[in-house]
Amino acid sequence: MVSFKGAHFGKDLILTCVRWYVAYPLSYRQLEEMMQERSVSVDHSTINRWVLKYTSGLEQAFRRRTRPVGTSWRLDETYIKVRGQWKYLYRAVDKTGQTVDFLLTARRDRHAAQRFLEKAIRSHGVPAKITIDQSGANAAAIERCNVAYKLMIEVRQVKYLNNIVEQDHRAIKRVTWPMLGFKAFWTAQRTLAGIEVMYRIKKGQLVRDGEQARTPAHQFYSLVA
Repeated sequence: MVSFKGAHFGKDLILTCVRWYVAYPLSYRQLEEMMQERSVSVDHSTINRWVLKYTSGLEQAFRRRTRPVGTSWRLDETYIKVRGQWKYLYRAVDKTGQTVDFLLTARRDRHAAQRFLEKAIRSHGVPAKITIDQSGANAAAIERCNVAYKLMIEVRQVKYLNNIVEQDHRAIKRVTWPMLGFKAFWTAQRTLAGIEVMYRIKKGQLVRDGEQARTPAHQFYSLVA
């Protein structure tokens, strides 16, 4: 349950600012200016606190209502800058492009890939096959999970089949680009959680409650209804 108890601004205004920030390539200062044009005086640092405070609860609410994904996954990682250093965002989509899961890690190695894979399996079950590029670390992580948990996940190392997840990274990077890097690892985690939630809603991955024509914005707001 996402609580707005004690907030000095209304729930609708807070959710609007949070959604705009995670949905579009905007900076906090740009959002502050946009609010001023609507006769709302709110500091960019306040909007920052809202994003960091509420995205975790919104992600949890989304996970309870997410649609099932397919059993053929494409796994890859991309780069996110934190405190001037590159960190690694592991992501996977199914063969239709639906997001399976994501995980921000400090390193890119077998242990990080295995952590991501275990997280995705906890949420969505065991896939039949996973397609990766030529990464030895990712292949080793899948094989390690197969041995440790007695699974039979098929590993395919076919780069052109992995284009779907590589292209999917672009939507996330497009939103993070104006942010010019994150100042702390946990702020990157929280913000990326919100970005991923909004992106999955746009893909139609939220189970709707009867209103078929609801826009992505309305679906986002429904997470706290």
